[in-house]
This record gives sequence, C-alpha cells and structure tokens, in this order.
Amino acid sequence: MTGSIAQGSSQTHGNTHIIHFLMRFPRPMEKVWPALATPEGLGDWFTAVDELEPRLGGAVTLRGLGSGRITAWDVDRVAEYTVEGGGRIRFHLERDGEDGCALRFTHEFQGEAESEPRWRARFERLIDKVRGT
Repeated sequence: MTGSIAQGSSQTHGNTHIIHFLMRFPRPMEKVWPALATPEGLGDWFTAVDELEPRLGGAVTLRGLGSGRITAWDVDRVAEYTVEGGGRIRFHLERDGEDGCALRFTHEFQGEAESEPRWRARFERLIDKVRGT
C-alpha cells in the first residue's frame, strides 16, 4: 500500500469556502509529520516556505499564500497555519492501525484562489514524497 486519498469534499458558506480531505499512509505519524511541519517538507510537495517558527503563535510565510501565524501546534499531530489572504490550513494526523496514519486536512478560505482538484494534485505529490521516506 502506498497511500491513498479519500474523496475530498468542499462546502461554501457565503464567501467562505472549506475543503476537506482524508488520506491514509502506510507510514507512522513521525514519518509523515516533517512533510507537514518543516520548510523543507512543505516545499517538496506544497509551496516554498520563507519562514516557519515551529510553535504555537510562531510566524509563518507560505510563498504564494501569504504571511501569518501558527494557530495550532501539537508536535507529530497538528499543524495549523493561518495566513492573510490564504486562510486557515490545518493538517491533523492520527494513528491508523499498527504502522500507519491518517491525515485529516481542512482549508478554510475566502475567494476563489483554491480548489479541490488543486489540493488533490498537491496530495498526490505528498503521497509520492512519503512513499520515498
């Protein structure tokens, strides 16, 4: 098993859009976490990171999305980045079986900058990256 993306979903409430995905990886959380919570890891599959202070309230700058703060941080489990213009991006890892993990993803934003297909393409790159670890 190499990893899988469950069907994503999206909702719209006024001008607010929310995208959800659930992914399963045949790797422990500790192996997936660096891809979600380090500049190198995020840069490999998502976007370049110009700044990331790995702590609650730390500064974050995601190239192409904006600058903001880390609004949730639980090492090896939860990384949430809230950036001006880019909205709130949350990665939540959970154990899944003996050696695997599940990633629950949420992106809440205003406007039309993101889409479910765009995130799906990013997650395909993430699966390839995690497979290589």
